[in-house]
Amino acid sequence: MGLIGLIISWIIIGAIIGLIARAILPGKQAMGIGMTIILGVVGAIVGGFIGSLFGGNGISGIMSNPWSIGTILLSVVGAIVVMVIYGLVTKNRR
Repeated sequence: MGLIGLIISWIIIGAIIGLIARAILPGKQAMGIGMTIILGVVGAIVGGFIGSLFGGNGISGIMSNPWSIGTILLSVVGAIVVMVIYGLVTKNRR
């Protein structure tokens, strides 16, 4: 897969992970689809780091098999963590 394909797949994965994380989080999150995608991608990376702490493949697992159930679950957990932090940081700006 070339660079363009990799970028497109990360955008798709970020959107899916971000939307799942937003659906799980209680309350209303004040962010658009662009921020959802960005936080979803960052959350996938954070999920990879969390997975590597528990003996998983980490970021290499996300890169090699982004569509496995374990990878998706870790990515959603990472996205939830990132979205909670984002919400706390931007809380006073609204």
